[in-house]
Amino acid sequence: MTPLDIFSEILRADDRVALIFADGRTLSYADLNARTLRFAERLGQGEKRLIAISAQTSEHMIVAYLGALRAGHAVAMLPPCDDRLWTDFRAAFRPDFTFRQADGRWRLFDESRSARSTQQLHPDLALVLMTSGSSGTAKAVRLSYANLDANARSIANYLDLSSADRAALVLPLHYSYGLSVLHSHLVAGGSIFLPDVSVMSDDFARVIGESGCTNFSGVPYSYELMEKTPFRATRLKTMRFMTVAGGRLAPELIRLYRDHMRANGGRFFVMYGQTEAAARIAFVPPESLSDNEERIGIAIPAGSLSLVDDNGNPVDRPGAAGELVYAGPNVMMGYGSDRIDLARPAEVEALHTGDIAVRDEQGFFRIVGRKSRFAKVAGLRIGFDIMEQALAKAGIAAAVVGDDEGLQAYVTDIGAADRTRRTLAEASHLPVNLISVTEQTSLPRLASGKIDYDSLAKTMQQTREKDRPASVSVLEAYARVFYPLTVGRNDSFVSLGGDSLRFLQLALELDRLGLDLPEGWVHTRIAELDNCLKAKRPSRIADTRALPTDLVLRAAAILMVVLHHEMLWPIPGGSGVMMLLVGFSLARFQSAHFLAGQFRPALRPAINILTPYFCIVAAYALVWRTVPWASIMLTGNFGYADPERHEMVPYLYWFIEAYAQTLLVFTLIFAMPRVRRFALAQPFAFSLGLLGMAVAARFFLPFVFDIGNRQIFTIYWGFHLAIFGWCAGLADSNARRMVLMALASAVLGYLAFWETVWIGTTVKYLTIFAALLALLYLPHIRLPVWLGRVVTVIAVSAFPIYLLHRFAPELLMMPIAGALPGPVFHLLAIAGGLAIGIFANNTLAEIRNALSAMATARNTNVPQPAPVAAATSPRAGR
Repeated sequence: MTPLDIFSEILRADDRVALIFADGRTLSYADLNARTLRFAERLGQGEKRLIAISAQTSEHMIVAYLGALRAGHAVAMLPPCDDRLWTDFRAAFRPDFTFRQADGRWRLFDESRSARSTQQLHPDLALVLMTSGSSGTAKAVRLSYANLDANARSIANYLDLSSADRAALVLPLHYSYGLSVLHSHLVAGGSIFLPDVSVMSDDFARVIGESGCTNFSGVPYSYELMEKTPFRATRLKTMRFMTVAGGRLAPELIRLYRDHMRANGGRFFVMYGQTEAAARIAFVPPESLSDNEERIGIAIPAGSLSLVDDNGNPVDRPGAAGELVYAGPNVMMGYGSDRIDLARPAEVEALHTGDIAVRDEQGFFRIVGRKSRFAKVAGLRIGFDIMEQALAKAGIAAAVVGDDEGLQAYVTDIGAADRTRRTLAEASHLPVNLISVTEQTSLPRLASGKIDYDSLAKTMQQTREKDRPASVSVLEAYARVFYPLTVGRNDSFVSLGGDSLRFLQLALELDRLGLDLPEGWVHTRIAELDNCLKAKRPSRIADTRALPTDLVLRAAAILMVVLHHEMLWPIPGGSGVMMLLVGFSLARFQSAHFLAGQFRPALRPAINILTPYFCIVAAYALVWRTVPWASIMLTGNFGYADPERHEMVPYLYWFIEAYAQTLLVFTLIFAMPRVRRFALAQPFAFSLGLLGMAVAARFFLPFVFDIGNRQIFTIYWGFHLAIFGWCAGLADSNARRMVLMALASAVLGYLAFWETVWIGTTVKYLTIFAALLALLYLPHIRLPVWLGRVVTVIAVSAFPIYLLHRFAPELLMMPIAGALPGPVFHLLAIAGGLAIGIFANNTLAEIRNALSAMATARNTNVPQPAPVAAATSPRAGR
């Protein structure tokens, strides 16, 4: 058993009430002791395991959570209704058990048959919580037993909790704030009431009053909703304190509830925290709640707060702003993005909160903004939160967003636009022409009740785009590229199942928007990419831009293919680089699907490749009046068919067959659960083993299947190149890159200098080696802006160019072949092949955009239900 302090009272197993339910049922500490023990026994106490629990508040869920901790396992508390988050979490973290409702009953599912991992968990790991942080991107926070104990004891200390206390628990338990209410009351031997009635209900106050609750904890939106009910008019005789955290509560509401609790002999606590600190970081002692309601107070017991500047230097002067840094025993072990991360020890000593704060003369801290909630407008650094506070002092309820083009305020006070604009101009010292104000009846909110600033930022950009008809929003760009899939603002390129082809198409769309793409943008939510939009600058020849290396290589590879097919010399190696990029793309965009055994999204990109290919096969069939079955079966590259006999389309299309066969091989490999488990636990070691098999196939299978010179088109002849690319996509450290380059030097060097039969072979493998070196050590290539645009267009059109480029010399230019000098014919053939492919790609894009626009128009005319915001918080912040 794990010696958690929160179990000290449970282990006493007496008749005190622990949980009270809305129907009047109770669960004593003795009951809780027995039931958590039984659940712990179901899980076993041998190897430490990860249990993912659907945090739908109920006695079953609470017993499962406590039982799993009691058995010494790690628990992940996940929101019950977020299917996408569950899917992503299971793919990345591979829980050993899941506990969730199925067919109306709570069930424990053993995931060992599908996703059990051999990756050991760190012995200190107790809890995994997903948090949106400041950017909105979901991250896993790793919390230890010591983190939970320290925070529970600290909260119980400054709230003076005892066994006589009873909490009204309305917060969900996949939020650290809700869990902290549970932990702190259990460690004090108190009880928890689950009211099963919304804070919006007029009966809420009566229900918690009749249950004998001594305290209530809510987020700001909870209090805003309660103000629409007779809550403060209801006499709650047993209520001795209330707390608020999870965001900024308006000063007037703080004063209302401070005075309300004082009048009834109680106390009102304003608190601040983050999931990364197991919920609580600071609090304002109720006796210090004077007229400075916007303070977050002082550090909780055993913790400390400090400020640092942008360079990490201490900020000690009262009134000076700096980033708030918290240190204490409740600071998380660190973040995690996959199962491997759960084996890491504690890595965080002090938590940089991302909040900008000041300290007053009394030592109390006040938040003045977020690091991410600033913009430099007209040379002035403007904090959006400070602007909102200025509006609040003027009696204007508003949300402020903006960027380097100006400020945008959304106000709910109809008729206050002019006053809002004047107030913002005075507070920001900006000219009025850089301030926009929009009146609307309500503000969009997240499930936590916090204002959805991402949505407002997106709305701001869309409004601006109406004045720039040549551009589209980021969301529209995604919708165009991924049509007919439904795209939402919380999607990312990877979550939508993006592949290398869509990557290039989207890169071109975003380039037209003038988007400043951050590192790892393929994993970034669309809502966040909106924040990267910037004003376009007139391009100058001297300007340069950094392009992803694989994009540049794709353009170079297709140019090499076109040149080689027309000239036959001296540029071989393009198709080999393309095979290298196939593997690299699979590792970047599809590896998570393969590793999770999710083959439908992994294979979906093949539709975009095979559909036009089969159209070409159908065209040949119509012209030949016979069916080229070898090409339809995607096996023409195995040497048993001949295009001269119309059994297959020309050899040119061998690459499409090899690509399809590569996907098939990957599918067969990852279809085996044991292989997936090993690959998940040791991804790079597995990849090297796969590379070894591919290299062995390259050297030995030609002796088994001797098909002469046509062996260069077979899958076994080039599969090792795709695996080199796959390994490059997973080589995330210098050591791994060095190992891979050593292997590439041996294999590709042998092929270039020992097995070679002509100089072209040497050029081919040296070119592939150079491309691999660039993928590993050169993430970006800086080119002049004009050249970067040319390269991007060619890279985006690479696949249509590959399919259609030979139509120029062999079909369209045949009538003038004899009339032109050879060099001129070759030059026109190369240019024509590129032009046909680019034209075809643009035409397909226009069709896709038109279909997307029609679908959007249809959806716009369909009435949508109004969103319902829950009084919860995804992050127990101020």
